[in-house]
Amino acid sequence: MDLFSELNNPNKNYLPKDGIVNYYGSIIPNEEANVYLKKFLENIQWVNDTLYIAGKHIITDRKIAWYGDRPFELNYSSTKKIGHPWINELLELKVKIEDITNETFNACLLNLYHTGEEGVGWHSDSEKGAVASLTFGATRKFVFKHKKTKEKVEFNLRGGDLLVMRGSTQIHWVHRLPPTKKVKEPRINLTFRTINL
Repeated sequence: MDLFSELNNPNKNYLPKDGIVNYYGSIIPNEEANVYLKKFLENIQWVNDTLYIAGKHIITDRKIAWYGDRPFELNYSSTKKIGHPWINELLELKVKIEDITNETFNACLLNLYHTGEEGVGWHSDSEKGAVASLTFGATRKFVFKHKKTKEKVEFNLRGGDLLVMRGSTQIHWVHRLPPTKKVKEPRINLTFRTINL
């Protein structure tokens, strides 16, 4: 699916079944998005992600950061992360996204991909509520795959683009950011989530 050529409709569901994905297009002008990218590269408390896969301890080149209203725990792949308090730029974006989507979020997982050669494999998120994904930096392909039928839906997400996953998406679909040698620039992805208290 090439969303460059069609007018985005945030009320449209881009999944054929078993979930809801709304694409809002660019919600932040390019120049402003580049300012956010620079600030996040400099001011976020980035760490290399650590995973346990098939009993092996893996440290990724991709870096992550976890922020929220409280020092929430984030647990996946047998690892635990503790949330940092919000910085102003993240709070600004949280408010903006909440206004646009009519959702409420209390945490954000950030991913830093230094080049296109860094990606993330097929997975689904554990949160039951909406997950809002905001992109800065390089344009990258983002792919959904149905767990049973293997149908795929692809997006080319640009800097400033917002995509929201809702409903039963995480139950029936997995998603990934495939690596590519064609992209040399960094990409930062913010995923705003709701952690149940």
